[in-house]
Amino acid sequence: MLIRNHDDGFLHPAGSEITPRAVHDNRRDLLKLMATGAAGAALAAWAGREALAQTPRPGKLAALPYVPGKVAGATTIEKLTDYKDASTYNNFYEFGVDKSDPARNAHTLKTSPWTVEVEGLVNKPGKFAIEDLLKLSPQEERIYRLRCVEGWSMVIPWVGYSLAELIKRVEPQGSAKYVEFVTLADKQTMPYVGRPVLDWPYTEGLRMDEAMHPLTLLAFGMYGEVLPNQNGAPVRLVVPWKYGFKSAKSLVKIRFVEKEPGTAWNKAAKQEYGFYSNVNPEVDHPRWSQATERRIGEDGLFAKKRKTLMFNGYEAQVGQLYAGMDLKKFY
Repeated sequence: MLIRNHDDGFLHPAGSEITPRAVHDNRRDLLKLMATGAAGAALAAWAGREALAQTPRPGKLAALPYVPGKVAGATTIEKLTDYKDASTYNNFYEFGVDKSDPARNAHTLKTSPWTVEVEGLVNKPGKFAIEDLLKLSPQEERIYRLRCVEGWSMVIPWVGYSLAELIKRVEPQGSAKYVEFVTLADKQTMPYVGRPVLDWPYTEGLRMDEAMHPLTLLAFGMYGEVLPNQNGAPVRLVVPWKYGFKSAKSLVKIRFVEKEPGTAWNKAAKQEYGFYSNVNPEVDHPRWSQATERRIGEDGLFAKKRKTLMFNGYEAQVGQLYAGMDLKKFY
């Protein structure tokens, strides 16, 4: 039964039909989005991902040899995100701008042969075949959170090793202060490359101490298998205390430079996406709050919100990297 409240003009249910508070709050948030016109795209993207997630998994991908491991005090014990959710809700603009597009379109990506070139201010530059990269260090499984800037998060068991292992081998020079990451931009296999969304190729960057931190992962797989194309095959970056777009996918070049490199989203919208892009609940995106998040796969758009953790929960491990910095200025 509905009762009209003449003070606010809305219809309200009788007491026996009141929606639980948590669900009500989430629906109220959705109504706010609708009022701003932002909900349509969110609903469409979620519906597309849900449709893909219902399709059977097309056989397991090749297994990766790895040794179970973790960085002390960093591996989360939270419930893992289901593989189907982690592999069907993706940002990979080379294959489309909707969350479900990469899983639908990334089958065109050719991941073999594949090389990653290391250049710039290093004593030992060179090209590494993917097979050679895999041999540099034993792969470990590390369970990290990945936080999306739009308010969603995942918990994924990545397979890889610390990027520092590669950095030490190429011997950076003292003048190298930053590391730039360049991803594949192939119009033949990536249908959205060239469209006026971003400056292609997609680039990202880290300060040298961030790149050398043991949590920064060079990842070749997840859930014990090689990376699905839509998740950044055959090799990607994982920086768990930053927003997900910092973890560049399908790497083809790693360049050591003296000055802060331009990054794709910072060049596209400087006031919205800073170079550092650390997860920080106190610094909102201009168009939405970053104070809370929802976990992918938990009740869809009406999932209960979680409080966003500083540095995505890795403050004890990485907070010292930013000691004395104004994190609102250097966002």
